[in-house]
Amino acid sequence: MAADRRPLAIAVMGPTASGKTATAIALAKQLNGEIVSVDSALVYRGLDIGSAKPDAAERAQAPHHLLDLRDPWQTYSAAEFAADAGRVVADIVARGRMPILAGGTGLYFRALLEGLSPMPEADPGLREALAAEAAERGWAALHNDLAAVDPAAAARIHATDPQRIQRALEVYRLTGTPITELQRQRGVAPLPVRTLKLILAPRERALLHQRIEARFDAMLAQGFLDEVRALRALPQMAAVAAPLDLPAVRAVGYRQAWEFLDGQGTAAGFRDKGIFATRQLAKRQLTWLRGELDARWFDPHIDQQRLADAVATFVAR
Repeated sequence: MAADRRPLAIAVMGPTASGKTATAIALAKQLNGEIVSVDSALVYRGLDIGSAKPDAAERAQAPHHLLDLRDPWQTYSAAEFAADAGRVVADIVARGRMPILAGGTGLYFRALLEGLSPMPEADPGLREALAAEAAERGWAALHNDLAAVDPAAAARIHATDPQRIQRALEVYRLTGTPITELQRQRGVAPLPVRTLKLILAPRERALLHQRIEARFDAMLAQGFLDEVRALRALPQMAAVAAPLDLPAVRAVGYRQAWEFLDGQGTAAGFRDKGIFATRQLAKRQLTWLRGELDARWFDPHIDQQRLADAVATFVAR
């Protein structure tokens, strides 16, 4: 069998608050690498504190890519990410350096490493019509419509997930083909690299919950609510009829902060909701990561030597 001569890359994956940024920076410094963000919140300008975006000191330690690509009133698709990341990775490899892919957005990792099925572009008019239909009938009714044309999609999309219900119905109404069928087809080619997938996750779920709570409190102390107030004050955001439907505002923590600043609930209630939503995000991320059968799991607190050995073996091949 011929040796695999593809360039090397390392993917640092894991749930939120698991220590991915610190590990990615350490690997970049050790391996002459550059970090490629694989995070759907970090692409938005102005989402800094609440997204745990690497700060100036962290960025000074290693080059970072794919941060601050869009304004918060704009959208950014997985296909756009895969295309942008593919170009960035090719540039990094051409400079003789190693791409360190770091983040927690499973769809972005899948798009980049496995390729994407050929999906139609978003149709603003159809999306507006679907939103109006949902306002009249409710998202549960639209979920029933989806079940009628694409039972597999309806089975994996929760009835309270308007974004994914809307997208699945949009795809079907634009193409006449269920989104499940299109997802089986290959569109964007996978990244031509040999990747070591490292998953960082504390073995004790309680420890991850403690880290999430501590980080959320730190964000509050750093001025997270002031950051969201500044976002709300932007004229372009004020002009959006339904800001809570924007991908940037749907990011965990930002939705809860937005609703609190709209007058919903107390400060203590906002904190509890933000922490709970972050825990739920971590749970979803862990569920997705368990499907990464070719990945290796490490507890970042106790498995540092095992992780270092895995990286050394991979690089030496």
